Amino acid sequence: MIKELRDRTGVGMGKCKEALEEAKGDMELAISNLRKAGIASAVKKEGRTTNEGVISTAENAKTVALVEVNAETDFVAKNERFQDFAKNVAAEVATTTPASLDAFKSQKYSKEPGLTIEDYRATIVQTIGENIQLRRLKTFKKDANKSIGVYSHLGGKLVTVVEITGSDKEEALAKDIAMHIAAAAPDYLNEKEVPESVIQNERDIAKSQMKGKPDAVINKILDGKLEAFYNQVCLTRQEYIKDPSQKIMDVINQKAKATGKPLQITGFIRWGVGQ
Repeated sequence: MIKELRDRTGVGMGKCKEALEEAKGDMELAISNLRKAGIASAVKKEGRTTNEGVISTAENAKTVALVEVNAETDFVAKNERFQDFAKNVAAEVATTTPASLDAFKSQKYSKEPGLTIEDYRATIVQTIGENIQLRRLKTFKKDANKSIGVYSHLGGKLVTVVEITGSDKEEALAKDIAMHIAAAAPDYLNEKEVPESVIQNERDIAKSQMKGKPDAVINKILDGKLEAFYNQVCLTRQEYIKDPSQKIMDVINQKAKATGKPLQITGFIRWGVGQ
């Protein structure tokens, strides 16, 4: 836990140990206390992943699909049979668009109708000799008013998807923004999506760092810190990785003006194996 706290906050091992002891092993409370003390600033949402596997993608004329398939070791995750299994189940998800992971597991496998997807998984486990699990899946429906961009990094260890509405001709832009998301790791699309509890927590942390200052000064600084927080965690307000002079919202607005289309980012995901 000390190592995970260090990975997420960049704080020294000694301070991490103290923070965890004070928080009685509560990771999130330890992070909050370190931030209130002004020791930790930027915090990674996730620690290092513990599961191995791959996030497999597939698409057809109607759907883009993602499936995370986990294994016990990275060695098996690179195994050809494991990789084929991941590709096959992703293709099944794209074709059948199941309502849930449980529903998907119980449906028939099209290449061998005598087997369910769960049966198919069991045969792979028997063949490889290591536990293999389907962890999650998601589908994105294509239509004439939407562009979907998919970016896969590190051989499927990290996959991002972006939906842009207003045109079906902006897949290249959507993929560029998906690449940005892989690097910048936003938590929310825009400030409207940030939960009030998260905003209040940021205010509490900022106030803890400004004890003794007049209320008028504190409120002004709070507003500035909240704006900086939005710029860090909200996709539309982040500086574009390929051109830091522009924010993502500027890139979209410029493209909308150039094409005459009402372009908007309406959704994104960022999946890391094991996260």
